[in-house]
Amino acid sequence: MASASAVAPVIAGSIPVPGAPIVGRRRMPGGGNAAASANDGAPILHPGKLPPRLPWPDIGHLAKWSVSSFKFGFGAECLTDEDPDTFWHSDGPQPHFITVEFPRKVSIQKLSMYLSFPMDDSYTPATIAVRAGTGPVDLQDVRILQVEKPDGWITFDVCMEPNEDGDGFKHIEAYILQVIILTNHMNGKDTHVRGLKVLGPVEAKLQVYEEPFPFVSPQFKMYECIR
Repeated sequence: MASASAVAPVIAGSIPVPGAPIVGRRRMPGGGNAAASANDGAPILHPGKLPPRLPWPDIGHLAKWSVSSFKFGFGAECLTDEDPDTFWHSDGPQPHFITVEFPRKVSIQKLSMYLSFPMDDSYTPATIAVRAGTGPVDLQDVRILQVEKPDGWITFDVCMEPNEDGDGFKHIEAYILQVIILTNHMNGKDTHVRGLKVLGPVEAKLQVYEEPFPFVSPQFKMYECIR
């Protein structure tokens, strides 16, 4: 598979985020049945309308969703209705916002978005920013990426900082996540997003012989086994 090229767009008044891969050249064979894995941080494009089956849990149902503007009948509910033929249609000046507010702090690993250039043309997002924080006043940029004529579900990490094991990227802890559509293809003004999923980190499964709450101090560990 060809490696995606890197771009680093900068938003005025925001923190520039290095490494904004262009998607559309990295595809998963077999459509939505394959588990995505891109250790270099490049987004994965899953062709097709149906959401791919991914190992990361969908936590979007825990949150309250809102958008910066919408046309009647094409609001925030179209982002999560599991219908690939409906879409959020913005109706206001750029940039356009999708705000996801959780009632408590949650761990967020990835986002998965359904975009279709063949169907939406100049309404298709081209530059996307992701912000996160504990409230509306302290949101910070965590990732910026550009997409090139996408057609399918795009799955990508929200953070580009490597994890401790070096085999992936760290998740973020946040109350609020915001997806900002900065530009569209062909300089379009309003935008279409046909689906959006917020994904948490994969929970590690304990082996049969592992303790869920192991002792760590020497005083306890010396008595953890029966002699």
